[in-house]
Amino acid sequence: MEKIAIYYGSSTGNTKDIAELIAQKLETTHIFDVALAKADFLEYDVLLFGTSTWGIGDLQDDWEGFLNKVESADLTGKKIALFGCGDSVSYSDSFCDAIGKIYKAIKEKGCTIIGKFPIDDYSFDASEAEVGGSFVGLPLDVDNESAQTNSRVNTWVEQLKTEI
Repeated sequence: MEKIAIYYGSSTGNTKDIAELIAQKLETTHIFDVALAKADFLEYDVLLFGTSTWGIGDLQDDWEGFLNKVESADLTGKKIALFGCGDSVSYSDSFCDAIGKIYKAIKEKGCTIIGKFPIDDYSFDASEAEVGGSFVGLPLDVDNESAQTNSRVNTWVEQLKTEI
């Protein structure tokens, strides 16, 4: 069985709540706040990175420093899935851009990105997290589209289970 760890950065608690929900569904207790975590991924086969997007496409504050650690870590052979929270109404031109920023930082690191998600049923104008007509991970808008959050998480987790 693959050993899974979830690393998240959360300023308001939304991304933390999503990380805990995903951890429960994947039955993992290895969940870390990037504000306190070390980028020691050696014992894990699968890594999930979660972040919120702030302002006009900015990474969550704690990810600013942690991303440098991730970039210098050996991710060879790891499966990595991304998820994040954003605002598709007020920041429609930069919806969940932070997921895209993490994706760009790790895509050439010898890892396999899993958990791409369709852009269907989302309302947004632009996102760095959209690559090739799909999101590179699971974007969520828990403030404006909360009615879809649980079904999107459930669909994504079931998809991850098949990709893991």
